Amino acid sequence: MKPAILEARNLAISFGGLKAVADVSLTVAAGSLTALIGPNGAGKSTLFAMISGFLAPDAGTVHFDGRLLSGLPPYAICRLGLARTFQIVQPFAAQTVRENIAVGSHLHEPRRRQALALADAVAERLGLAGELDKPAGSLTTAGRKRLELARALATRPRLLLLDEVLAGLNPQEVAGMIPVIRGICDEGVTVLMIEHVMQAVMNLAEDIWVLANGCLIAHGGPQQVTRDGAVIEAYLGKGMAARLAALDEPDAPGAPGKSDGAAHD
Repeated sequence: MKPAILEARNLAISFGGLKAVADVSLTVAAGSLTALIGPNGAGKSTLFAMISGFLAPDAGTVHFDGRLLSGLPPYAICRLGLARTFQIVQPFAAQTVRENIAVGSHLHEPRRRQALALADAVAERLGLAGELDKPAGSLTTAGRKRLELARALATRPRLLLLDEVLAGLNPQEVAGMIPVIRGICDEGVTVLMIEHVMQAVMNLAEDIWVLANGCLIAHGGPQQVTRDGAVIEAYLGKGMAARLAALDEPDAPGAPGKSDGAAHD
């Protein structure tokens, strides 16, 4: 059993009486690639914001590598080694790709030349080496996603929170990003990712937490979670778990191999 690098305990937050996250506790093992999934509006990004210091929870605590993060601002949490990306990518459009990445590398490297050199190295890892001198605003959606990831990686994180880094990409672009994310984890960075692209979740995640209506409803490996009745109903609606289970029964009407009595040519 790998030790936990992240422990969120009983996190809760409300906005104007609406409970966005309710008593959520989860752990992320060091060196793992873990997914946080759930329907739209489940509270996933809000949970990320509490973990990374952008929102102060109404209740609960976050421990990173054994250290309590409560009360620390986002830049201090990032300096400790916990970085995140954002679902809505907003680069400094008029600056070059190199300069955008250097914003991250300046967290630990005050010298300009060294910060830019680190930016170049990160760009190489993420397939952005040929874009370094271009304005960030000229990048495609896929390029901007890689830039967002590069800026976070330039902070030298030990834990990286990825908030829908594959959103808006076409299937070919998603396929190109999967080995990039896996490579980040293989290099020793722990990854916790929010993702709706199930192809990526099934290919990447060792461990999955499922959030719905602000509450955790399931936890386990990919195969276990996708067969969980509560997860099926959260995504597909009430009653769908029972209907799908009935279709799996060999004697169920319409099940594979089951004759309905009609003649077939």
